[in-house]
Amino acid sequence: MKAELIAVGTELLLGQIVNTNAQYLSRRLADLGIDVYYQTVVGDNPHRIRSAIETARSRADLLVFTGGLGPTQDDLTKDVLANYLGLELTYDEPSMAKIVAFFDSRGVHMVESNKRQATTITGAQALFNDAGLAVGNAISVDGTRYILLPGPPREMKPMFEGPALTWLLNELGESIPLYSRLLKFAGIGESTLEDKLLDLIDGQTDPTIAPYAKEGEVAIRLSTKASNGLEAQAKLDAAVAEIRQRVGEYLYAQEDIPLEEAVVRLLRSSGRTVASAESCSGGLFAQLITNIPGSSGEYAGGVVTYTNAMKHRLLGIPMAQLEGQGAPGAISESTAALMAERIRELADADYGVSITGVAGPAESEGKPVGLVYYAIAERGKSAEVHTMHLSGSREIIRIRAVKSALYRLWRLLRSVDQSRQV
Repeated sequence: MKAELIAVGTELLLGQIVNTNAQYLSRRLADLGIDVYYQTVVGDNPHRIRSAIETARSRADLLVFTGGLGPTQDDLTKDVLANYLGLELTYDEPSMAKIVAFFDSRGVHMVESNKRQATTITGAQALFNDAGLAVGNAISVDGTRYILLPGPPREMKPMFEGPALTWLLNELGESIPLYSRLLKFAGIGESTLEDKLLDLIDGQTDPTIAPYAKEGEVAIRLSTKASNGLEAQAKLDAAVAEIRQRVGEYLYAQEDIPLEEAVVRLLRSSGRTVASAESCSGGLFAQLITNIPGSSGEYAGGVVTYTNAMKHRLLGIPMAQLEGQGAPGAISESTAALMAERIRELADADYGVSITGVAGPAESEGKPVGLVYYAIAERGKSAEVHTMHLSGSREIIRIRAVKSALYRLWRLLRSVDQSRQV
């Protein structure tokens, strides 16, 4: 089978976004024995999109689209392809229900255009979006297969690895099923992880190795073809053992769960609790923990002490520590340690976590954007403080800071768990 990738989006042509999707999909299709001969980038224009489809159709058996599935009038991929195929667009009801529930849960009025994200070409299989709202499509017409995926990599990759891959293998008529296992990592960047596994990735045959990342976490999907589950498990276990030997200290799960859920599970199994005191992260640590169902037994509570006055009133940190000539300031190792220790004592928790720093856009206390301190205070011990120099937007700095604190807490809890098992 020959494939062509078609990335839709004027922002790609303007250089505002790098088309990392093409690299990822080319690698994954190669894993399946599908040759990618052409990669096309086309702007948000119906005539040029149709022209790209006609050209690709003349030279490929599989057309994989990324982008143009959103709610706005320039998200045209489904519309143009449906028109080219002479088919209508309908609504996928489960996807529509998800979109409606999303807006209802936030108390926000859903404008009519958001319904576009639930449209499906008549006869296509809807590809459910676990990471976003726009549903994907997969359809075979007159011997040509078409797969439509969202543009954002954090949505595209899980959709491809899940429902799109299942559909594609069925179209290929694979007699041997594909088995996969997802490995989740934290505390290490995608490029560093890839570098440590580069020889395995470059020499991969079976199982195949596909890394992808989102802020603060990295995932690797291992895939193998096997006649039965036991055979697949043996091959996947061998690959995991090799990966664990190299980067096991960062491997927090062998299933698709976020880092905060792994932390909550370890807290639960050890019968321990955590509390948090946050400044620059604005309560994000608390939000991620409490997003996990049933975490009330593990999360004792927290405070967002965004100002020095609140750090003093709620946590009892001396103003002399926070302000004045020669004071360490709110953004310092010593303040981070005090915040963690005081919130642990206040909540009577086993662990206290604090985060303080400069998320931007401007420096604070004469300290640069991206400087973040986080601390973990364990019952009966002094706080352990970590310093980070982060880059990126304000939101990225906040996410990376919180994920780093979660990773450090996970490591502490894992060591407790391992000692209990000995």
